[in-house]
Amino acid sequence: MTVLAVRALSKAFGGVQAVRQVSFTIAAGELLALIGPNGAGKTTCFNLVNGQLPPDAGEVEFLGESLLGLAPRKIWRRGVGRTFQITATFASMTVRENVQMALLSHHRRLASVFSLARRQHVDEADALLARVHMRDQADRPCAVLAYGDLKRVELAVALAHQPRLLLMDEPTAGMAPAERSDLMQLAADLARGSGIAVLFTEHDMDVVFRHADRIAVLSGGELIANGSPQEVRADAAVREVYLGSYA
Repeated sequence: MTVLAVRALSKAFGGVQAVRQVSFTIAAGELLALIGPNGAGKTTCFNLVNGQLPPDAGEVEFLGESLLGLAPRKIWRRGVGRTFQITATFASMTVRENVQMALLSHHRRLASVFSLARRQHVDEADALLARVHMRDQADRPCAVLAYGDLKRVELAVALAHQPRLLLMDEPTAGMAPAERSDLMQLAADLARGSGIAVLFTEHDMDVVFRHADRIAVLSGGELIANGSPQEVRADAAVREVYLGSYA
């Protein structure tokens, strides 16, 4: 089942065409890596998909319905989650409390008295933390966590909203090499097990070619390749503009 369909998406900033006629789809349980050199248009694509920017032309469909004109929060409510390059957790709160806050938001209960928040959705929060292998650190404040563990907490927070599509912007940025592969393997297992479509950007080509089901390559705002890791690795244009010696 197609979860996300992007068709002929375009966006310009002044005289600079950041994204030009970009089209791709993602199916349930599939991981699509969006790669390319700096300035290729990857982040702009992300911001067009989740409503932070309006496109100049094109269409973004989520589960068969257009997302154009919807505010980011409404898109999030429909089931589009996002993680960022820099983790966005509450440092003074515990791991569990961070996930509880996400669950309160998901269940539309943020108007509850904050002092009561830690009493709510405890089992649900712990279940999510177990899925990302962080249950044993539930009572620790996020301020003392290693960076890789913060990324796992951020993933649990994103899963609290039960997304059908997850946008992961540089999910392994700032992590040690061994942690990068572990995090993406965890995300891949969760996505495939739950039927979540994942669109992610990543500069670590080892991570991309090891975990992506398909790879879409941008250059100068245009899509120059879209296929399996093997097809993209063999593409002469991709080797020339991006992969270089890696291919």
